[in-house]
Amino acid sequence: MLTLIIRQMQENDITFVQEIARISWHHTYERIIPRDIQDRFLQLAYSRERLIERLINSPFLVAIFDEWLVGFANFSNVTQGEAELHAIYLHPHMHGKGVGTALLKEGLRMLPNLSSLFVCVEKENKLGLHFYQAKGFVTIVEFDGHLLKTIKLVK
Repeated sequence: MLTLIIRQMQENDITFVQEIARISWHHTYERIIPRDIQDRFLQLAYSRERLIERLINSPFLVAIFDEWLVGFANFSNVTQGEAELHAIYLHPHMHGKGVGTALLKEGLRMLPNLSSLFVCVEKENKLGLHFYQAKGFVTIVEFDGHLLKTIKLVK
């Protein structure tokens, strides 16, 4: 029987988190963000040092499906009732299987005194935008930046 486990990230998950981030970014942003910009961002945001820092200082969950790490979610800590969902990334083969929903639900459960959860989504990331809207997030401010068009949502 296949099982889905959502748990805190551990240091020995870092290599798998880096791989999921790379695969997911390349799949999601293929026609949105040039590959070289994606790769530079991934090197900085998902370096071992940065992931250890995020692991220590913020809620960072991983999704294990049939003993394989297939996705992750990273949240900020709650400040004055507000927090930010920095990332939910899944292996593309896991889209539509409830993994992202499970990560979001567990993150919401573990954030004490939360009144608002913010997330930024690229305007052209239709899959991500649809996911968050289906979970009750609504657009609050639209940014039309020089390189990226980002929509900020809140739940």
